[in-house]
Amino acid sequence: MACTSTRPSPGLPLDLGQPRQTPDDASPRERELLEENVRLRRIAAALMERVESAGVAGAAPYAAFEHAVLLAEQVRERTEALQQTLAELHAAKAEAEAANLSKTRFLAAVSHDLMQPLNAARLFTSALEEHDLPAPSTRLVGHVGRSLQDVEALLGTLVDISRLDAGVLEPDVAPFPVARLLDVLAEEFRQMAAARGLELHYVRSDAVVASDLALLARVVRNFLTNAIRYTEHGRILLGCRRRAGGLEILVGDTGPGIPEAQREAIFQEFQRLGERRDAEDRGLGLGLAIVDRIAGILDHPLRLASVPGRGSLFAVRVPAGRLPAAPPSAPAPAWEGDVLAGTRVWVVDDDPGICEGMTALLAGWGCEVRTATSLAALEADLDAHASGEAADVLLVDYHLGEGDPDGLAVAARLRERQPGLAVVVITANHDASIKSLTRQRGYGCLLKPLKPLRLRMQLVGLQGGGSE
Repeated sequence: MACTSTRPSPGLPLDLGQPRQTPDDASPRERELLEENVRLRRIAAALMERVESAGVAGAAPYAAFEHAVLLAEQVRERTEALQQTLAELHAAKAEAEAANLSKTRFLAAVSHDLMQPLNAARLFTSALEEHDLPAPSTRLVGHVGRSLQDVEALLGTLVDISRLDAGVLEPDVAPFPVARLLDVLAEEFRQMAAARGLELHYVRSDAVVASDLALLARVVRNFLTNAIRYTEHGRILLGCRRRAGGLEILVGDTGPGIPEAQREAIFQEFQRLGERRDAEDRGLGLGLAIVDRIAGILDHPLRLASVPGRGSLFAVRVPAGRLPAAPPSAPAPAWEGDVLAGTRVWVVDDDPGICEGMTALLAGWGCEVRTATSLAALEADLDAHASGEAADVLLVDYHLGEGDPDGLAVAARLRERQPGLAVVVITANHDASIKSLTRQRGYGCLLKPLKPLRLRMQLVGLQGGGSE
C-alpha cells in the first residue's frame, strides 16, 4: 500500500518545516515571490496539522479515507446486487400476475360456453317439475334440480370472482323500482326457506333506486342464501328502510349471530360463517367476498349488525333513482293459474338443447312456442307458415352461431317484420354495454343460467304491455 502520511519527508523538494532564506542579491520580484512562497508553506503546514489532529487515533487520516472509500464500494456493489434481485422479483411477480390475469380473463370469456349446458339442464328439470309425476319421480327430479342449483351456484361464484379479478365487470347503473328486484328474490327464496322450515317475511317497497340490477341482485341473493343456510329455526326478513339520499336493503335472520371478532374476516375469501358443515353446505366461502367487491364497484356501503345467539342483519345502501316520465304502471299480475296460456313466444338460440328445453318449459306454462337456431331458420319457418305468424314475445340469445348476427340485430330485424314485438335478450355475458343497449332499445334482459321463475315473472310482466 502506498504511504498515506501527510508529514513532510526530509530531502524531498516540498519541505514545509524549513522555509528557504531570501538571497541578498535577489531582485524585488524574486523577493516578493519567495515571501509569497513562505506564506503559502505556512498555510499548508497549518492545514496538514489540522488534518492530523482530526484523524482517527493511531491511524493516518488518508488511511481512514481509503477505508471509507472501500466501504462505499462494498455498499454500492451490494446495492446493485439487491436492485438486481428486486428487478428479478418484480419480473417474476409480473409474470405470475399476467398468468393469473390470463386465467381469469379466459374463465370470464368462456362463461357463455360453460353456462349453455347448465342452462339447458335447468330448463328440462323445470319443465319436468311442471308435470304431474309419480311421487318417486318427483323426488328424483327435485334431487336433480337441487344438484343443478348447487352446480350453478358454485360455477356462478367462480365466474363472478374471475370477472372481478380480471377487471372485466363494469356496472350498468340505471334507475329501476326496487320491487322489480326484490319481488323476484322474495318469491324465489320463500320456497327455499319453506323447504328448511323457515318463514320469509317480505316487506315490499315502491321506492326507485339507481344501481346495476344484476350486480345488486347478486349482493342481496348472497345475503339471503347465507341467512337461510345458517338459520335453523325462526324467520328471515327481507325489506327496505329509507335513508338520506337513498334506500337501505336489509336481510335479517334469527340465526346464531356473528361474534364481533369475525365480522371483518367473513368478507375475506374462503372464510365461512359459523361452524356449519352439513351435506347441504357446499359453498366455497366466496359469497361475502364477492359481495364486498361488488359493493366497492357500485360504491354501495355495506352494514352488518349482529347479536350472538339472536341473529344478524346485513344491509346495502343504494342511492335513490328517478324513472323517466311514464304512464302509471299496472298492478302486479297474479302468479297462479294459466296467466300465460296462449302467449305466443318465438325462441332463437343456436343450441338445439336450449330450444328443446325452452319449448318444454314454456309449453308447460301454456305458451305457444316456435323455436329456431338462427334468424334465417326462423324467417324460413315463418314464410312457410304465413298464417298466424305474429308473436307476443321474442326470446333471443345474444351470442348466436359464428357468422350470424347477434341477438340485438335479430331482434331489430324481427321488429321490422312485426313492429312492437316485445323482446327479451338472454345472455351469459355480464358486459355492461350489452345490458345498457338492451335497456335503451326497450328490451328485457335475463342472464344465464336462466332462472325459470325470473323468466316467468318477465313474461307475466310483459302481459301488462311493457318490457322490463
